[in-house]
Amino acid sequence: MNRKVKLGISIAGFILMIVIAVLAYNELRSRVSPLDTFTRIEEQIREGSREQQEELKAPDFAMIDRDGNELRLSTFIANGKPIVLNFWASWCPPCVVEMPDFDRVYQDIGDEVQFIMLNLVDGQRETVAVGTSFIVEHGFSFPVFFDTRREGAIAYGIRSIPTTVFIDRSGSIVTGAQGMIDEDILRRGIALIQ
Repeated sequence: MNRKVKLGISIAGFILMIVIAVLAYNELRSRVSPLDTFTRIEEQIREGSREQQEELKAPDFAMIDRDGNELRLSTFIANGKPIVLNFWASWCPPCVVEMPDFDRVYQDIGDEVQFIMLNLVDGQRETVAVGTSFIVEHGFSFPVFFDTRREGAIAYGIRSIPTTVFIDRSGSIVTGAQGMIDEDILRRGIALIQ
């Protein structure tokens, strides 16, 4: 075979490999995360819309509170309040930066909206003791829960933190944001679920 034919076959093989990888990635990505089905909150706020392409019920999962009691997200949904579900860890700098804003909003409207600040516990870098100590040290007043079996992270396909999910009174996910949000965006997200 001459060099041009070998080069052509190599390029065609490389392109085929890239196409297969992209298709496989897209297929796996669609199976992994329900968060992929909603847009960043800033886009919805800009459009003034809470419309979803399809209603997405919030996946249920178990968590524990500071006293070690097991609770389920469905219990909070049954209470009929909108829910702000935030996934975080104490070692995550953007999580740490947004927490004072969450605490301020919680102190202002925490009786109208259920805040679930879900600490992603891995048992090594992040433990219940580390997460509790962090909250106490910073004087945060919002309710903190712990995802000790990673049920919440798996149910919501969490790939990066912080991630915030806004759930309406009926238990449907309205919107969410991956990455740090500020007080203004948090309040606007809450307005979409009230």
